[in-house]
Amino acid sequence: MPAFTPLLRATGTLAVFAVSCLLVLGAQAQSVKPAKPAEEAKSALDAPLFYQLLIGELELRSGQPGNAFEVVLDAARRTKDEVLFRRAADIALEGRAGEQALQASRAWREAAPSSIDAHRYVIQILVALGRANDTVEPLQSLIALAPESERNGLIATLPRFFSRATDRKLAPGVLEQVLQKHLAEPATRMTSNVALGRAWLLAGDTARALDHARRAQALDAKAEGPALLGLEMNPLTPEADALVNAYLQAKPSGNAIRLLYARVLTAAQRYPEAITQLDAATRTEPQLAPPWLSLGALHLELRHPREAEAALLTYVQLIQASTAAGKSSAAIDDDDDAVLTPAQGLTQAWLLLAQAADQRNDFAAAETWLAKIDNPQRALEVQTRRASILARQGKVEDARELVRRLPEKTPDDARAKFLAEAQVLRDVKLWSDANTVLASANQRFPNDPDLLYEQSMMSEKLNRLDEMERLLRKVIELKPEHHHAYNALGYSLAERNMRLPEAKSLIQKALELVPGEPFITDSLGWVEFRMGNRDEALRLLRAAYAARPDTEIGAHLGEVLWVIGQRDEARRILREARNRDANNDVLREMLARLRVDL
Repeated sequence: MPAFTPLLRATGTLAVFAVSCLLVLGAQAQSVKPAKPAEEAKSALDAPLFYQLLIGELELRSGQPGNAFEVVLDAARRTKDEVLFRRAADIALEGRAGEQALQASRAWREAAPSSIDAHRYVIQILVALGRANDTVEPLQSLIALAPESERNGLIATLPRFFSRATDRKLAPGVLEQVLQKHLAEPATRMTSNVALGRAWLLAGDTARALDHARRAQALDAKAEGPALLGLEMNPLTPEADALVNAYLQAKPSGNAIRLLYARVLTAAQRYPEAITQLDAATRTEPQLAPPWLSLGALHLELRHPREAEAALLTYVQLIQASTAAGKSSAAIDDDDDAVLTPAQGLTQAWLLLAQAADQRNDFAAAETWLAKIDNPQRALEVQTRRASILARQGKVEDARELVRRLPEKTPDDARAKFLAEAQVLRDVKLWSDANTVLASANQRFPNDPDLLYEQSMMSEKLNRLDEMERLLRKVIELKPEHHHAYNALGYSLAERNMRLPEAKSLIQKALELVPGEPFITDSLGWVEFRMGNRDEALRLLRAAYAARPDTEIGAHLGEVLWVIGQRDEARRILREARNRDANNDVLREMLARLRVDL
């Protein structure tokens, strides 16, 4: 292009930048259906157009996005090129010029009325501008453009347009207009109800969301959509469980939903129910490895070491067999939703197997599993587990030295070592030593909410209740969403039978932050019992124990049952609690105080 040689020489790197932008536009064009045949589109990039686009990019680079927008939009209108329309809209969006972005996307849609991307830009920009009501027509047009085989999939995604709306409450009204025709058509009726249910959920109306989900499921019991919506509604809407269970009853082989449900139940600490779902998954697909790992971890949480070992050994066998066959089977780490590679999954399984052996007091077996782990990233966990085993055998100083010798490359490493050493000491009930470690940690890392919380727990064990309260209030001040701090302070007051209205208020605040959490529900049940509200206490404690049959929750439930005269059931619950952890301090104190003979 000889005519442009002087210009390119004069603009230097800016010209190179502009050319690179054109190359990017060309790459984007591959994902957009051309408005013209490829040869025509190529010929459209003549000298004047190249110059115009270069000027537009130069204007943008020099801090004049308005000028750049006008230049590129004019080029887009002349060529009817979708890539240029997109570029004009993006320039406006980058400059936070919403009306100009809307202008460009509408011009794009007018030039390419069958463009799915043009419709999406118009809809998204209207929603961002707070004009959700204006999206009815483009949404209807977007659905009409979709092939019949893809229409249900598109309808299912419509609520996503409103996920970042300034007023999500407009979404249901808009979609009711958009989907009016499709609600009457058999082929789209079920999906339309799911979409409306999700829109009502976005708007915060769970009752209407549940109603639409039920209508959808009544139309097709084997459809995943209503069940997925039910999962989205957990844990705030317990009635939504029925949607998931109905789907699984209609389609027992629906393990994708079943495993998602198990994860939701696990997150809500409803471990027995999660185990039920994982058991079913392993029965229908026994060669699927990840459920076995999750099943083993949950059995450990409930202190079922034998069951945990059986599940974990199955997982190890499946992973080793698939690795030998050149296959891979990823698992999900329920703690952070990370996908585990086979090697990471095996490391996790060996750590859990060591924990299971530890629960059985088989320290030699625990060390055998730990010795298999050669992963520097898990070194702290491995050594902490080893240290705990040493401490439980009376080798406390050796245990502490093992943790202290760990490398300390970052402040996070140092913080983790403090917590690990304190945990080892807590495991053998050396409260004073653990408190000293945590006090040192708080000197090195002042105003760390989690370290302060851990020290408050040691203050409680040492009966330094004023210090515990001071530390917990500091935690709440630093991190108002720290639900453990509210719960711990409220429970401590209830346990001492003092300031009970305040205790209840604190625990209720904790439950607002994590609705349905079993240990906090247990605390609320306990404070209700202290306040003389026995029926409500029993209801809450039953719910907490059903979700998480923990020894301490069982002790509280057993005491309430014992006091109100339901002693056969009390003995059954307390036996279960004792079998799970006979050394639990709360359980032992209660049994001695009430002189319960099991």
